[in-house]
Amino acid sequence: MTTKTSVTVLVTGATGRVGRRVVESAEAAGLTVRAASRSGAVRFDWTDRSTWADALRGADAAHLAYLPDVGAPGAAGTVGAFAREAVAAGVRRLTLLSARGEEQAHATEQAVRDSGAEWTVVRASWFAQNLSEGPLLDGMRGGELVFPAGEVLEPFIDARDIGDVVVAALTGGDRFTGRTLDLTGPRLLSFRQAVAEIAAAAGREMMYVPVSARAYGTALAGFGVPAEEVEFLVELFETNLDGRNAKLSEGVREVLGRDPRDFADFARECAQAGVWSSLSPSGVFSPSGV
Repeated sequence: MTTKTSVTVLVTGATGRVGRRVVESAEAAGLTVRAASRSGAVRFDWTDRSTWADALRGADAAHLAYLPDVGAPGAAGTVGAFAREAVAAGVRRLTLLSARGEEQAHATEQAVRDSGAEWTVVRASWFAQNLSEGPLLDGMRGGELVFPAGEVLEPFIDARDIGDVVVAALTGGDRFTGRTLDLTGPRLLSFRQAVAEIAAAAGREMMYVPVSARAYGTALAGFGVPAEEVEFLVELFETNLDGRNAKLSEGVREVLGRDPRDFADFARECAQAGVWSSLSPSGVFSPSGV
């Protein structure tokens, strides 16, 4: 599939941290975008199959971002069913947002590979925007990030780079067909170091408090997160935050021909926009908004 204004792309999770960047990048590339979400003009809900056909109508390509997580129980079956329906509706090309180092996501990736579409899997490291948007933001604004990452190093990636890579994969013809792309930022940071860089950029005190995955799960349960989801998240944090991702890749440079955006630039831009300036009670992570 080559870039042309007649290409229509369905973007699921279009209001999420990555989805919004995919929409912006696709529009900048001159594509026609169907920005789908549970409450948007193009309604789409992974749990409501009656929304799928209307969302797919007229689409040539689609970007898939599964909620609550690509490796969650039932994700492979649901995403596989949607991918097959997309192909039957005439969608030729699919991209799947996946997670770097997340073994639980492999079945969902395989379901997309088996769909009959031209596919690209985009495995991304931890989003920098997880610290500026979504459920971790309250804690950051309150001056304290409580999270079960220990002192592990993570190659934080800017979600804008993911959006650009997704659009390149959707429009790059055979170059990215049948590929699994590994995306990271340009350097490794611990969560403590990331919070310190944000604090310096924001000009205020902020601290990182590491806790165990099990203790974090207990806190999530106290916030009303369902037991099955809590158990999945505890397992995910215990495995995916064990240091397996503490290495850099050349994925962004390979696809886009440039270096990935640096975390310091992300921190400075968000601080200048006042993202972390308002104080509010500390919060904990609950998966939403990919």
